[in-house]
Amino acid sequence: MSWRRPRICMLTARGGSHNAFRCGIYEGEDVLLDIDDVDLICLKPGRVSQLRQSIQQRIVWHDFTRKLVSVNMAFESVRLTKEYDLFIAYFPLVRDLIQVPAVRGWKDYCRTSVCWIDEIYVADIPKLKNWFPALSSFDHIVLGYSGTAAAFAEAIKQPCHCVPVGVDAIRFSPYPRPLDRVIDVYSMGRRSEALHRVLLEFAAKKDMFYVYDTFATSITEIHDHRQHREMLANLMKRSQYFIVAPSRRHSEEEEETVNQTQVAFRYYEASAAGAVMLGQIPYCETFDTMFNWQDVVIEIQEDGSDVAEAISTLAAQPERLLEISRRNAMEALLRHDWAYRWKKILDIVGLEPAPQLEMRTKRLKQLAEQAGNG
Repeated sequence: MSWRRPRICMLTARGGSHNAFRCGIYEGEDVLLDIDDVDLICLKPGRVSQLRQSIQQRIVWHDFTRKLVSVNMAFESVRLTKEYDLFIAYFPLVRDLIQVPAVRGWKDYCRTSVCWIDEIYVADIPKLKNWFPALSSFDHIVLGYSGTAAAFAEAIKQPCHCVPVGVDAIRFSPYPRPLDRVIDVYSMGRRSEALHRVLLEFAAKKDMFYVYDTFATSITEIHDHRQHREMLANLMKRSQYFIVAPSRRHSEEEEETVNQTQVAFRYYEASAAGAVMLGQIPYCETFDTMFNWQDVVIEIQEDGSDVAEAISTLAAQPERLLEISRRNAMEALLRHDWAYRWKKILDIVGLEPAPQLEMRTKRLKQLAEQAGNG
């Protein structure tokens, strides 16, 4: 079968939004560029784009007309002139929908369309009505959180699918050449301050190498998203233990999420890197179905009261540590690469995968076999 090149048109914010928390999404876009025939629409922000984006986002929340979400106020317009089988807009946050009006003609030139938004909680839905008109033009709505899809579908009167985030499992995998795990404990992003203090004391007492953030990393602007992801992968592949916690579980956010638990990016990344995950299990459908292997997370208290004991116990079992590392890396290669997520998107819209996707899947299976064999 011959493939029309390109057959997919994908909108990206990488031209103007450089926050670290977006880099995982950009990595997912890069994988699609490698496994299919894609035109990437990289929006160019106007001179005062950041200010206009902020203003428009604030206005939309209070816009009783529900029309401003469909107005391009902050980006240089792009008009499509070629036909595509699929238009994709993949965003981490619902407020990113203000980018869509900058792409003119996509409904006329794209046979079908997908809007994929990663982070929406059930508690958010009543506040999002002004954003619904931006979704009505899409043929398929995809959300990253399993606990939200049904409620969101009822709210917008349109079917919603759940596809969680992924990871470039080839980039993050320690195989085929596992490295020495010279970092004893690595913690990044949101954290429990009580746990952090315990780890600081324990690391000093045991002369351990504890790596942690000293600034708000998620909102920090990065120079190059690929270099950022490469650095993160290299750190994780050299870490024995990695601290994990469910998305937005800290006390100041409990009312915001109404205790909805979701799987954070870090579970995908740490497992792919073959790190031993220490933390809490996010009890939700996604974790139950996609992380259902032995010792996937070694559970500890949020306050860190038992973390020293957990690390000491594991350190006395080197064979178990190695087995956990191998299993995490192997399962991530078989379950969590972005290729599997894009295959799901193609299934939703009824497109056959391109040969490049099958080639990547074969490579993932080869690395998984190496991980399984040690």
